[in-house]
Amino acid sequence: MSEDDNTHPYQRPKDAATLIVVDRSGAHPKILMGQRHLDSAFMPGMYVFPGGRVDAGDSRLIVPDALDITVERKLMTDMKGNATARRAQALALAAIRETAEETGILIGAENDVRWKTASPAWSPFVEHGLTPALSPLTFFLRAITPPGRSRRFDTRFFCTTSESIAHQIPNDNDELLNLHWLTFDRALKLELPRITRFALETLEQKLRSGRFPEPGDEVAYFYQRNRRFMREAL
Repeated sequence: MSEDDNTHPYQRPKDAATLIVVDRSGAHPKILMGQRHLDSAFMPGMYVFPGGRVDAGDSRLIVPDALDITVERKLMTDMKGNATARRAQALALAAIRETAEETGILIGAENDVRWKTASPAWSPFVEHGLTPALSPLTFFLRAITPPGRSRRFDTRFFCTTSESIAHQIPNDNDELLNLHWLTFDRALKLELPRITRFALETLEQKLRSGRFPEPGDEVAYFYQRNRRFMREAL
């Protein structure tokens, strides 16, 4: 199925989040990416960053760490429905949770206080005395899937460095295949969604200038209106 297939009935986009994790420890930065299954209904076979839709439990979780206030405000800009700080936090938590589920990587911080949650998705954090770390995340990009696609998401791309990895557990989730740390040159040669390619090219350019994405940086926001692709800055 092509990324451009637009033959499906209209559906409202669902909140989703993805996380770009950058390892800058070597001579060349590397990004964590994996390949979607060839039989996936949405973007089959393409290489993507770990991520997925926001779960109801993400908005109920209370953690001691907080998003940068600038990041929080940008996440709330043009938020569909009720724009709240809790929903902004849920987006960041979804990115961390999905990364843990798909890669075994826990973005977190040590916490002496044992906390509880009914969601099994967060049990690795609890078992290792960690709480999700929101402050290391910057808001990097936002894109809404155009109408007519088999799935539609209002996706927020977050970015962090491998230094925010608190622990890694064995990964028994096969949602992403061929999970690897890739250089930008290698990643850009793979089959990528257009928005993923844009994210990689933009991030590579920023890193080459000697800067890592910061909370105050401009966030590109892509969506479609009246069959025209639009780009705004948040």
